[in-house]
Amino acid sequence: MTRILVSLGIVLILSISGCATTAGNSKAEKRQAILNMKNDVLTDLYKVKPDVRSQISKAPGYAVFSNANVYIIFASVGGGHGVVINNRTGKQTFMKMGEVGIGLGLGVKDFRAVFVFHDTETMNRFTEKGWAFGGQADAAAKASDKGAAVGGEAVIDNITIYQLTESGLALQATVTGTKYWKDDSLN
Repeated sequence: MTRILVSLGIVLILSISGCATTAGNSKAEKRQAILNMKNDVLTDLYKVKPDVRSQISKAPGYAVFSNANVYIIFASVGGGHGVVINNRTGKQTFMKMGEVGIGLGLGVKDFRAVFVFHDTETMNRFTEKGWAFGGQADAAAKASDKGAAVGGEAVIDNITIYQLTESGLALQATVTGTKYWKDDSLN
């Protein structure tokens, strides 16, 4: 049984990783696609939480990620891309993210996440060493086209995280491990 679950997880990860590629062939095109995604996500977030604009502008930096997840009964996998913006220097650090989880769930959820760093040390640690997070339980459902819904807001390790659902209908209770790391091919 364990082998079957591991095999299923590997197949799902490989399937999702193909979906999580950025548009374009060249390094410049991929970077631009991520920056366009960042702008779109921030626009959507500001529509539902206008006060976040001030929080982001006053922070040492922020990150924006887009991630696709698939939940199939006992497993969830996902992957995506993003960028960390240092508000003090203007430096852009392109990042990847990956997620594997075990728990009950069914559906597909594309979500976008905005991380607001409240101190420079936390932001630097995030970009230089990556970050791993686990243990989430949420319910997200968007059945109409009335715009993006903020799926949650959390403050963890001096980072405020806003999650927006982009599409899909998912109901889940999973223990998820999400890892963020530098995208060496884009930096």
